[in-house]
Amino acid sequence: MGKFVNNTDEFFKYCEENEVEFVDFRFTDIKGAWHHISYRMSAVTAEQLEGGLPFDGSSIDAWQPINESDMILKPDVPTTFLDPFTADSTVIVICDVYDIYKNELYAKCPRSIAKKTLEHMEAQNIGDEAYFGPENEFFIFDDVQIWEGINQSGYRVDSEEGAWNDATSYNDIGNMGHRPRTKGGYFPTMPIDTMVDLRAEMMLLLEEVGLTVMLGHHEVAQAQGEIGIKFGDMIEAADNVQKYKYVVKMVAHLNGKSATFMPKPLYGDNGNGMHVHQSIWKDGKNLFYKEGAYANLSDTALNYLGGIFRHAHAVAAFTNPSTNSYKRLIPGFEAPSILTYSSQNRSAACRIPYGAGEMATRIETRFPDSSACPYLCFAVLMMAGLDGIKNKDIPVGPMNEDLFELSLDEIREKNIPQMPHTLREALEGLIADNDFLKPVFTDEFIDTYQHYQFERQVWPDEGRPTAFEFQSTYSC
Repeated sequence: MGKFVNNTDEFFKYCEENEVEFVDFRFTDIKGAWHHISYRMSAVTAEQLEGGLPFDGSSIDAWQPINESDMILKPDVPTTFLDPFTADSTVIVICDVYDIYKNELYAKCPRSIAKKTLEHMEAQNIGDEAYFGPENEFFIFDDVQIWEGINQSGYRVDSEEGAWNDATSYNDIGNMGHRPRTKGGYFPTMPIDTMVDLRAEMMLLLEEVGLTVMLGHHEVAQAQGEIGIKFGDMIEAADNVQKYKYVVKMVAHLNGKSATFMPKPLYGDNGNGMHVHQSIWKDGKNLFYKEGAYANLSDTALNYLGGIFRHAHAVAAFTNPSTNSYKRLIPGFEAPSILTYSSQNRSAACRIPYGAGEMATRIETRFPDSSACPYLCFAVLMMAGLDGIKNKDIPVGPMNEDLFELSLDEIREKNIPQMPHTLREALEGLIADNDFLKPVFTDEFIDTYQHYQFERQVWPDEGRPTAFEFQSTYSC
């Protein structure tokens, strides 16, 4: 689909043609959440689009102090697209954040960090293009209930597809009995797949907002789906994740349902991943391609992957940044945590997808999930990979057997490295190993990020008893 506008003049023409009433300026915080401020179209000037718009940075988690709160949103005008969900015609413009105190892109703005990562790649004379292709899985539930307090906590999600509803009485139409079953949801047709029309609506609207949509299907778990979109350069791909998540959530919401990208909302069934395809190019040539090598993978690609694996614990602090992430990364649920690579083998942490020739050769890291901020996720993968190229790191592998079948003892005997088992381990890995990030990530950002994640995720999670702990420990 591509861009709708290329410059400021085209922006105003596009807005006039679409009778735009509001301009919604959006930016991303370190959690990966979108924030926005809406201007009346009549109040937006070319000077604002080029010079930026002021906002209060102290009200965003882990950003500016109150005494240095003024910041600037720098609109990236070619990202403009019509919001398909507003009652009044509205365009959305994705922005970077500018630090007026240092006169530079803000060191805690994820999109700005990703841009600096690309600049670092070019400055190192490694490549001039980096392509990323994320695959974001999601669940769609009919009902979500959450409660939490000093003496209680719990949740309940529901879907008509859930096997737990086999004996449920539905007063309106009755219980039809067609369900995918646990781990049985891959590619069934209707009536087992209840989300065909919902995904189709999502796919059409994703095209409306500028994404190139290729496919959609039911995923392995009950109530789980995926929509495949075309890869892009690093910034475009991360922008597309934000648009993708917005559209999926809104379409579900407007249909009386709830979509989530949470890594592991169901116990005992598969979770949501964000597999990330990557390749680096220079002068129109794919640096990851070497004809005749294993899976046509070049030494540069192996070194890049070796860097990701060597820094895996620190990388995971950004690619798997929630405590829930590590409930997905356990054996038996198609969530690879063993740090090796293999051609076409989905049980390895990195799969080399089947593809004929230079255009299709790439790596696919399979451990990230959608709780990650896409800009930070892609930037950290690349920084680790570039460090691997610099140090000529070699990953363990290839390993072609089904790694999901290996016991922990066998993994240890084979001396195969693994992903961290908890967010605490990942953050401690980041604290111990962050020099590879410092050409782009500031010390202040790394320190802020790890403290924020401990305070927001790790300590609250570790301090709360769970239902399972009551079940296993109450009568001890």
